[in-house]
Amino acid sequence: MSNYIISGIQQIGIGVSDVQAAFKWYRQNFGMSVPVFEEAAEAALMLPYTGGEPRSRHAILAINMQGGGGFEIWQYTSRTPEAPKFTPQLGDLGINIAKMKSKDVEATYELFNKRGLNILSELSKDPDGNPTFFVKDPWDNIFQIVPSDSWFQKRKTALPGGPNGAIIGVTDFEKAKSLYSDILGYDTVVYEKEGTFDDLKGIPGGDKKVKRTLLRHSKPRAGAFSPLLGASEVELVIALERKPKKIFENRFWGDLGYIHLCYDINGMADLKETCESKGFPFTVDSANSFDMGEAAGHFTYVEDPDAALIEFVETHKVPIMKKISWYLNLQKRDPKKPLPRFMLKAMGLSEVKD
Repeated sequence: MSNYIISGIQQIGIGVSDVQAAFKWYRQNFGMSVPVFEEAAEAALMLPYTGGEPRSRHAILAINMQGGGGFEIWQYTSRTPEAPKFTPQLGDLGINIAKMKSKDVEATYELFNKRGLNILSELSKDPDGNPTFFVKDPWDNIFQIVPSDSWFQKRKTALPGGPNGAIIGVTDFEKAKSLYSDILGYDTVVYEKEGTFDDLKGIPGGDKKVKRTLLRHSKPRAGAFSPLLGASEVELVIALERKPKKIFENRFWGDLGYIHLCYDINGMADLKETCESKGFPFTVDSANSFDMGEAAGHFTYVEDPDAALIEFVETHKVPIMKKISWYLNLQKRDPKKPLPRFMLKAMGLSEVKD
């Protein structure tokens, strides 16, 4: 990587039909209980992906104080969000599945079974020998539970931490790696396998032959939020027995499903130069600081070679303790220096408890 800094996966965007119901389900079952911001406004800058018109929406960015990324829970309010006109299968182009990290995958599996959640697969092992399983939320989004030893706080709960990666359908590993490895820093191949796999059999398309490669970053992430966001991974999957479909074909960004994978970064100008040099120009650029009411920053988007949307956010202002109007201006800090742990922990004081 060049002179820009990637702190980690900031959030995965999830388009839903009921933002409040989704927030409740995600905080109760995934521990995504701290709202960093909540805003009802017009999305005026995403015109290439919203039919050329500004669209009204209601969004909540929620995080898990055990660590990991957040969820940007996103609902259209000016139109009815559309579902795909087909059932997406493993290897279809775009973000297929969010990975959620767990301290104890077996304990999380038992808890979800007791709660009667829609578990799609039995507890199994991935090609690296790690325990894993898949679960579906009430809005048809699929999540993979994976083990992790990267934690901000370990709570006495079998609930998972925040998202630490995604399974993404692609058509060509080498083209995809020019973004995910060369720019995003996932430079370590954990495995690269071809065939049918027991751990995938419970998900749509998981019984078919695929190629899959799991990528991680060899260097620890740096920057203000790196202790909270932690380590992450991406798994790229190629469908071998059928022609994959684009999950968001003829739909808008913000419609139902995984709308983007977002990284917290510093050094947007340098990142822009790097992305352009490798053939990934910014398709959306907020240019100056956007304001989300309680948070502010500079955001941009690129498309991977198969049009999956990757967002970059350079955070300028973030609420630490909203009750006493404690907001942090990150533009005045050393970009490589992590925030003190007490500041990051203070974000948890706005946690919603059911």
